[in-house]
Amino acid sequence: MSFFIYTAIPILLATLWLYTGHMARTSFPQLRNKRICLLIAHPDDEAMFFAPTLLALTDEDAGNHVKILCLSNGNAANLGPTRTRELTTSALTLGIRSASDILVLDDPNFPDSMTTTWSAPAIARVLSSAFSPAHAPDASSAAHQPSSSSSTPPTATIDILLTFDPLGISNHPNHRSLPLGAHLWLQTLMRSHGGWACPVGLYTLTSTSTFRKYLSVFDAPITMAVAVLGAVSRPKKKADKALPDRLLYVSDFAQWRRAQRAMVGGHRSQMVWFRWGWVALGRYMVVNDLRRERV
Repeated sequence: MSFFIYTAIPILLATLWLYTGHMARTSFPQLRNKRICLLIAHPDDEAMFFAPTLLALTDEDAGNHVKILCLSNGNAANLGPTRTRELTTSALTLGIRSASDILVLDDPNFPDSMTTTWSAPAIARVLSSAFSPAHAPDASSAAHQPSSSSSTPPTATIDILLTFDPLGISNHPNHRSLPLGAHLWLQTLMRSHGGWACPVGLYTLTSTSTFRKYLSVFDAPITMAVAVLGAVSRPKKKADKALPDRLLYVSDFAQWRRAQRAMVGGHRSQMVWFRWGWVALGRYMVVNDLRRERV
């Protein structure tokens, strides 16, 4: 009897994982044929937190063009050049087309620090310069200016921006700064274009409890249940039909191993003892759910 139980449990869990992944791919809305930027704070964020998203969005059948903008080269331990190279290796493993689609900044405005909150206006200026240079008023004052209408719609060179949510997954102040800067950029972009839809959809990666962070693949059914209940309890508005409210990505075994290779093989300088636990048990290596933000 005990042999049967010990055999049945792994099979049941594996089946549940595969079923959840299949449901995420077939029953949840997907982004296709979009120009997408992943905004991160440090080299290794893309592998530790966003690997399932990148693996799904860079799939050839999706038809997306995905770029990565990293605001710091992770130079806290004077390893900036090394970590920049590591990010390129990891990102290419996760499906980014070429090194030219990866931009890493070395900017004193964005120090790699566990105690520093980055300036939202500074982040907004970088995003404006990169993706909406034709609409670049001073971001620091945009939030205080009244909106005005325009006969022409706002434009940007990306359709989707992905980043951390206000809790930053790990509560890292650099992570937590990014959604504030992203919101300010889009508010600035829309300030003189009242009546038009925002040309960029902003999605943030949902932070979970510490317990769920280390459930690995076993968090997939929980995440799916939360997403389904949320969709049922919140009717979809007509204005939201162009883009989904939530995105859910659950990696299969091959994708999970690929994410692990991206982290372990790509970010060798960062593989201290506690990160092995994250690579083995971290749910963000397998499951990502993102929510669309209102601007």
